[in-house]
Amino acid sequence: MNGGDSAAFLALFGDDSIVTDWGDRYVGIAAISEWNDREMIGARGRLTVSEVKTRPNEIIFNGDWKSSVFTGPGRFVLHLDGERIREMRISAA
Repeated sequence: MNGGDSAAFLALFGDDSIVTDWGDRYVGIAAISEWNDREMIGARGRLTVSEVKTRPNEIIFNGDWKSSVFTGPGRFVLHLDGERIREMRISAA
């Protein structure tokens, strides 16, 4: 995300992946791509990670998010399916 490479970011997701961003749900790569253009890389987002926890098939991290849409702390929970993100949930830290 911080590198601004949408193609590389979207390659982390599968065709049927899910992103839930503070309750808003995006299903499938087309919806995630639109969300990315509007809320993440397209909003010039930058994430500074402050804490990381890992479990089998799961990564949880807190960080400070800054973009033209939102600035503040957040928690990111990634559920993995192999090397792809099956689901990413973003919520209050």
